[in-house]
Amino acid sequence: MMTRQSLDTIFKQDFIEGIAVAPWRIRSVTVLPNFCLSVTCNDDTTGIVDMSQLIFSERAGIYSALKDVQFFNQVRIELGALIWPNGADFDLDGVN
Repeated sequence: MMTRQSLDTIFKQDFIEGIAVAPWRIRSVTVLPNFCLSVTCNDDTTGIVDMSQLIFSERAGIYSALKDVQFFNQVRIELGALIWPNGADFDLDGVN
């Protein structure tokens, strides 16, 4: 049975300043060539995300704007997800 103290500890580990920091949330991102991104998650899991198939698919939708390399390079992290200036976002929920 979990005690109140252990629940508080878990809560503090999962939230910093009110923002969820679940293990699969992205902590850092580095742009790589060929529409790939190197990501590190809160649990120190690292990996390469190849966005090229999504960006160049017939059903890319909002992601088609990322074909412009300069625009693709404007990726940033917001609430643990990748986001671009046009509102396109990508998180690793279910991937990690």
